[in-house]
Amino acid sequence: MHDIRAIRADPAAFDAALARRGLPPAAEAALAEDVRRRAAQTALEAKQARRNALAREIGQAKRGGGDTAALEREAAALRGEMEGLEAEAASAERAQTALLEALPNLLDAEVPDGPDETANVVLHQHGEPRRFDFTPRQHFEIGEALGLMDFAAAAKLAGSRFTVLRGALARLERALGQWMLNLHTEEHGYTETAVPLLVNDAAMYGSGQLPKFTDDSFRTTDGRWLIATSEIPLANLAANEILPESALPLRFTALTPCFRSEAGSAGRDTRGMLRQHQFQKVEMVAVTRPEDSGAENERMTECAERVLTDLGLTWRRVLLSAGDTGFTSARTHDLEVWLPGQVAWREISSCSNCRDFQARRMNARYRPAEGKGTAFVHTLNGSGVAVGRALIAVMETYQEVDGSVAVPEVLRPWMGGMERITA
Repeated sequence: MHDIRAIRADPAAFDAALARRGLPPAAEAALAEDVRRRAAQTALEAKQARRNALAREIGQAKRGGGDTAALEREAAALRGEMEGLEAEAASAERAQTALLEALPNLLDAEVPDGPDETANVVLHQHGEPRRFDFTPRQHFEIGEALGLMDFAAAAKLAGSRFTVLRGALARLERALGQWMLNLHTEEHGYTETAVPLLVNDAAMYGSGQLPKFTDDSFRTTDGRWLIATSEIPLANLAANEILPESALPLRFTALTPCFRSEAGSAGRDTRGMLRQHQFQKVEMVAVTRPEDSGAENERMTECAERVLTDLGLTWRRVLLSAGDTGFTSARTHDLEVWLPGQVAWREISSCSNCRDFQARRMNARYRPAEGKGTAFVHTLNGSGVAVGRALIAVMETYQEVDGSVAVPEVLRPWMGGMERITA
């Protein structure tokens, strides 16, 4: 959500910021509703003052035995006028909110301009792709040959974009999630958190999922939503709270299933398990003071990079362009991992600084140790990382000519000492 006071102070700057995302100007429309709302409120306050004065006059007249009929007629008329002004103010506020809640976050000045992912900037790369003396296969070819990845069984149970994993591959997926969770809690200072997988409208709205991403989410028959990411419940832990400055930063992590309808991905990544309706992800969320969020974004990205480095994967950090940055984010670092079977870089983590965009929607604030009043916190989120995509990257990177998959050394304790997955 956007601060109407900031728009009022510099409408041209607000429209220029929207233009970076390829959006038309919106300041004039927002300010028109703001003027209408404030005019109605000012008139309402004047009517309220007159109503209070009338009440005193009627009381005095009654005590003195005077005629109050005219005063009471005026009071009755005032009530009707006030109801009309209250409705007008509420209508203007709803219109203003509807306009502003549909607009994405304003971008960081360092975000490169550009219409889409073609304008993204690679900041650095870790490692070089493994050289194979055979043609590497894609993960679904490896998994099906092992007899441990079954898409036909998943389709029978649930339709397309689901996977059944068996045996060592199922255990490898579990090992990845548990190892990542321990890394973030024991070495990176995040608090492990178990959260609901179903949330209400308020939680979806606060994190920026509603109203824009309704079609990308699954809704239950009782009106709750399956989470697309544990960012939704984790960020909303701060909703409607006033936190002491001494409590910040808050850092949470969770390993959960995530559910996405993938409404806009028809025909994309239909083979394998790259783009699923259900997948596992380790999420990181931070709540900070405004002046700390830039450094926290860097720290969070480095935590995700550590996962990929320790797994022995080849990865690179990318700064997303204006046209590729998500709705709630002011700045996003994507981590892309090299997939030898696809011969392509694929996103495996996004680490975003939302600044106060979500906090305004959630009414999440803190009380500075010095000074008066409260201020909105900044929120950040990042994948730490997507477990299914990490499984894909491990399978393709560690595949052998005989179809087996070597287990990365850091995961072997979680795999009962297993060093290789075979058919």
